[in-house]
Amino acid sequence: MKRLSKTTIIAIVALGLIGIIGVWYSHHSAGGQALSYSTAEVKRDDLIITISATGTVEPEEVVDVGAQVAGIVNYFGKDKDGNSIDYGSVVEEGTVLAQIDDSLYAADVAMDTAQLQEANAKLYQAERDWARAQKLGPSEALAESSYDAYKSAYDTAKANVALSQATLDRAKRNLDYCTIKSPVKGVIIDRRVNIGQTVVSSLNAPSLFLIAKDLKRMQVWVSVNETDIGHIHQGQPVNFTVDAFPGEVFRGEVGKIRLNATMTQNVVTYTVEVITDNSSGKLFPYLTANAQFVVSDNNNVLLVPNAALRWMPNTQEVAPEFRTASEKAPETNQVSSDGIVWVQQGSYVRPINVNLGPSDGTKTEVQGDEIKEGMKVVTGQQQQKTADAGTTNPFVPQIRRGQGTRRGGI
Repeated sequence: MKRLSKTTIIAIVALGLIGIIGVWYSHHSAGGQALSYSTAEVKRDDLIITISATGTVEPEEVVDVGAQVAGIVNYFGKDKDGNSIDYGSVVEEGTVLAQIDDSLYAADVAMDTAQLQEANAKLYQAERDWARAQKLGPSEALAESSYDAYKSAYDTAKANVALSQATLDRAKRNLDYCTIKSPVKGVIIDRRVNIGQTVVSSLNAPSLFLIAKDLKRMQVWVSVNETDIGHIHQGQPVNFTVDAFPGEVFRGEVGKIRLNATMTQNVVTYTVEVITDNSSGKLFPYLTANAQFVVSDNNNVLLVPNAALRWMPNTQEVAPEFRTASEKAPETNQVSSDGIVWVQQGSYVRPINVNLGPSDGTKTEVQGDEIKEGMKVVTGQQQQKTADAGTTNPFVPQIRRGQGTRRGGI
């Protein structure tokens, strides 16, 4: 085996020293830039976890007033202020909303009244004949067949009177239906006919007016995705906004979860009824609402940015005494209840183990023996130019300085 010459050995040693110096130099200066860290302060604050969804403001109880007869709308009634019934009119129970032309129905009543009188007259005659027949009874003076005929005529006359009375009652009821009255006290939120319009009654009564019983209590019908419905329960607080009043937050609570789910493009949603007070009268029916269901409200807890939980350094950036532990750290804490945040220690960083709590997507609640309020945790890296930026070592390969290794998930 051929021995290395003394000159070769010296050259190898020199190259090793150059490499060591280069590693030290690259740690302190990468292309004339010194490595520094972006940090964020651990704060103590309230953390509110919500589920977002959209819905529509609806009156709590709506009555659809229809017509049971056909005819032309002659005129509208008057509200309590004496104004013609229209959108927004306040009405009482029994208030006349509209009048349908009743001439045909009045004629029917007159005709049925006359038929009832005729039936009563026939009944009177049949009743007297039957009374005389009963006195004679089946005998030589009154044949048995005649006796039966008088009884049959009397029974038929009674039936005709009852039939005529029922027909008249029906005609009177139809005549009454020509006057459309409010069945409840409330506010007209929709008028669907005009004066002179012909109302055509069929199997389904045509809708003329929509009355909200009480606009001081409203509902928000919110569509909630099936993945979130398990976090919704009756009485749960809800905050929502409407575009009509930007910046103003309205409050309510979950009243009911409807179980008749709907599916649209393979997405299952449930309608949740949110009850809210509208004593101010600001909320109009059918406004679009952006709702926030409050899942949890944690007060006075330690919070760190989610970026601090995602970030991980390269091994050479970790303080030497912690490098073994950091190499064993999981690449992700997405499903783990434990996490790691990093704080600066001189020119290095060191890990702090924390227990993770709820997250609102931006901040996460953390607990741990080492984590303290006001502590600054690393959220990323940044590079700054140094005074001797022009001096770089051309012999040392540049070590990549990016954003470090990131853990996914949070």
